Amino acid sequence: MATSSPVLLRYLASWKNLAGCTGGLIGLGLHLAGLAGSYWVLVVIGLYGVGALAAPPERIILVTDPEEEASALRTELDALVGRVRGLNVPTEVPPKLAEIAEVLRGMLDRPRELRADPDALHAVTRLVGTDLPLSVQTYLNLPWWYSTARGSGAELVRQLDLLHADAVRVAERFHAADAQRQADHTRYLEDRE
Repeated sequence: MATSSPVLLRYLASWKNLAGCTGGLIGLGLHLAGLAGSYWVLVVIGLYGVGALAAPPERIILVTDPEEEASALRTELDALVGRVRGLNVPTEVPPKLAEIAEVLRGMLDRPRELRADPDALHAVTRLVGTDLPLSVQTYLNLPWWYSTARGSGAELVRQLDLLHADAVRVAERFHAADAQRQADHTRYLEDRE
């Protein structure tokens, strides 16, 4: 019998099923020993149920594949950069946003290393998912006459400068080990001569 139900397959391999099977085997042993009487089927089923209920629940794993996670963040980032190019924003905004995106892509292109650095992953996720879209959307929510009179375009540019500095700080820390390896290799090559 072939089954394609992932839920059933996951249950069959779970601790609850294993504990229930152990209880059922104990019930079968009681029957073979003559202690379960004519209600042995109910004893086996009951001990299976007790074992399954007594087993700890399965752990919930919220971790996704690093490549999928990085790909989703990269898609979100590229979509934001593409949308901003077609909008009525100050002329400094699209190039600044493209610079930030380039810094972030340098980390997103290495998803396994990014997953291994929770601080960098959190910072990249925050920048791509919250900070950049919020800055742009808040500016776009203002009527053009209001944003012009209040200088909101300059405020958006200032926010992007701060976000760029944040992205560079995270990227420098993320790439520090590679930079150190490169410096070590240079010293090695110089010492070899």
